[in-house]
Amino acid sequence: MVFAGINYLAIVIAAVAGFAWGSVYYISLSKQWLAAVGLTKEEVAGKRSPTPFIILIVALLLMGWVLAGSIGHLGMGQVKAKNGIISALFIWVGFVVGPIAVNYAFARRKPSLSVIDGIHWLGVLVIQGAIIGAMGVKS
Repeated sequence: MVFAGINYLAIVIAAVAGFAWGSVYYISLSKQWLAAVGLTKEEVAGKRSPTPFIILIVALLLMGWVLAGSIGHLGMGQVKAKNGIISALFIWVGFVVGPIAVNYAFARRKPSLSVIDGIHWLGVLVIQGAIIGAMGVKS
């Protein structure tokens, strides 16, 4: 379960927690999200596929793994929930906000979609950072 100090159980728990956050978040903003992407409930219901969920789970696991590696580089005794959250915030600002804004601008998506999706990924990263930081590394 341990490789180079990375706590793989923490990564799995963080991925599940990120998935749960996204479920609650997007269910609560379903009307706004549908309006931002220009779809109706019927259109979405008619095209259900497990593929996006499989991609999401893989992405959450990869995100947790990279975040764990980033937090682990803080050094011995520094892998804590607070530092996990701070690292997550830096990663979100540096690697999530910009690409979402750029991709959605070129795709001519509504700015509200950038905000909705950006906040989702902020929540995912902060939750993952807190969990991974709190669970620490393994030696």
